[in-house]
Amino acid sequence: MNARVLKMALTLLAFAQPIWANPDTFTVDPEAGNNTFSAVFDAALGERIMAVSSSVNCTIMVDEGQLEGKAKCSVPLTAIRVDNDDTKTDHFQQWATNKKVDPAKCTFDLEIPLVKVQTPLEEKKPITFTTDGTFTICGRKHDTGQPEHVQGTVVLLPVDSSGDTRTLRIRAHIENFNREQYGISPKNTAGWLARVQQLAPVVATEGTIEVNIFATSPSGASAKKASVEGAKTTKKQ
Repeated sequence: MNARVLKMALTLLAFAQPIWANPDTFTVDPEAGNNTFSAVFDAALGERIMAVSSSVNCTIMVDEGQLEGKAKCSVPLTAIRVDNDDTKTDHFQQWATNKKVDPAKCTFDLEIPLVKVQTPLEEKKPITFTTDGTFTICGRKHDTGQPEHVQGTVVLLPVDSSGDTRTLRIRAHIENFNREQYGISPKNTAGWLARVQQLAPVVATEGTIEVNIFATSPSGASAKKASVEGAKTTKKQ
């Protein structure tokens, strides 16, 4: 097979592939204000405490051809409010950092190496998923190294009027999240030891984390159009 024939064969093969076969990158804007992270700890004999933030930053790789994806998300500790109360928020920052790290340098990070779905993305049709993800909090992972089980839905929203932006709405939750297994506890924080027994029945150890995000791919539609046009041009040659 000479070089010209080989080039034509490769071009035809590339053009024959679905235009969505290449991985696409979606991002979540932490300044958008429409994304939420929340963690609820509801003690049976104590308080129901909610930590919330809208400063969610994510990068999500989606390979629609393989029906799979992966994600990395991060929330700054200083962007998390507890019951919208300054004192509770300050205490939470002390517990999260163990008073060993500047809160401004601490983040809650989640990495999901693989998500598999059963059907292709279609506009306005939610798809359920289950996967595992690894949390890192102020540089600390789960004390046994095990991942957290993540469940949720993903839906492709209608393309905007310009046709250049694709948006995924992703809702995910993690149940039975144990904060003490990440060292978020007064007993791990200097100056709090005398209060541990007093706080034990008041602040729950296990809670539920909920994430609701809108991830966009600004160049999604235009990149696919350019890919098709490029393939057509090459084919003509």
